Amino acid sequence: MSAELISIIVLVAVFVIATTRSINMGALAFAAAFGVGELVADFDTDTIFAGFPGDLFVVLVGVTYLFAIARANGTTDWLVHASIRVVRGRVALIPWVMFVLTGALTAIGAVSPAAVAIVAPIALSFATRYGISPLLMGAMVVHGAQGGGFSPISIYGSIVNGIVERENLPGNEIALFLASLIVNLVIAGILFVVLGGLKLRGVGDGTEAAGGKGADESPDDEEKKGEEKEAEEDTRLTPARIATLTALVALVVAVLAFDLDAGLTSISLAVVLSACWPEDSRNAVGQIAWPTVLLICGVLTYVAVLDEMGTIKWAGDGVSDIGIPLLASVLLCYIGAVISAFASSVGIMGALIPLAVPFLAQGEIGAIGMVAALAVSATVVDVSPFSTNGALVLAAAPGVDRERFFRQLMMYGGIVVAVVPAVVWLVLVVPGWA
Repeated sequence: MSAELISIIVLVAVFVIATTRSINMGALAFAAAFGVGELVADFDTDTIFAGFPGDLFVVLVGVTYLFAIARANGTTDWLVHASIRVVRGRVALIPWVMFVLTGALTAIGAVSPAAVAIVAPIALSFATRYGISPLLMGAMVVHGAQGGGFSPISIYGSIVNGIVERENLPGNEIALFLASLIVNLVIAGILFVVLGGLKLRGVGDGTEAAGGKGADESPDDEEKKGEEKEAEEDTRLTPARIATLTALVALVVAVLAFDLDAGLTSISLAVVLSACWPEDSRNAVGQIAWPTVLLICGVLTYVAVLDEMGTIKWAGDGVSDIGIPLLASVLLCYIGAVISAFASSVGIMGALIPLAVPFLAQGEIGAIGMVAALAVSATVVDVSPFSTNGALVLAAAPGVDRERFFRQLMMYGGIVVAVVPAVVWLVLVVPGWA
């Protein structure tokens, strides 16, 4: 049995054991990375540790630390009320506001995880407060980020268009952008209907005029006054909240304008806020999503071992050797989707597009459609809790059963992996868009 096949079997075993025995999958993945790396691939520990996603670790810790402080001092409550005012109390519009906001951020140049890191904690705090499905809100944020992610001036768009140009393939920047935008918009619309978005119509209309409460308030005057006082406190700007809002704006500016690391910037801002208002920040470190950090970092470390072993290239080469271009193209879309659900979308696109060059050169498959299909397949699955965006959504959700939310994200990510590559292949590749 080849080393590559053994590594894949171990990966499947990690999923099965974690699911059936309720063991943190990240811990299992670290053990698998050690076992497979040492015993099968003959790697030393330095090679195994080289795959640890230090940048993602810092992003997860930094962002959840900063927003734990924002929750503690009431900034997120203030942002929720401000969002309600923007849409005049119509709760049903908030998921779409979040979709558009993250899409706009990535379209103008934000890295997708940075946009999600900025928007997801606010969106999910709102979801918790108003009874919106956290899966709906989290998915709207991620799909919004991916919807804008391939504009000609975006990070993803620039990378893919650069690869296309380097490989001397015909390209169309607008077609790539529209393909991603339309696919993610359609998925968002389906999710909005399936996950109860239509039931939100009429919810919250006029709530801001009534101090954040609807017309069906309790007749008990004392309770009513207490609710009004609480709502007033939520909408009042205190020095701590002003400073936290300034920190959030500084995070956006630092990431978008100065290309600073989102994780390091978040930690730095959180430390400043902690020093100024220690009473609000005393328990913030304990609210960092440590189980999620362990899970994500462990799985990605094992995937890096697979990459270093050549398992990913081995699977890709096996597909590209198939003599039927249409079959090879759909398999490449699926490989991109499956691997990207656990690894870097940009890295996967950088590997898959060159793998497609040989049969694209034959002229039987349209290059523009194939590149768009690969790009969409490799990024739309970022709702997976093992991807950076999915991990940020999981870590940012306050007041939820994280194990249950993790399973929901994993199931939804599995559905996306199973369905979307086939659909984009049928729409973009089979007609032969050249």
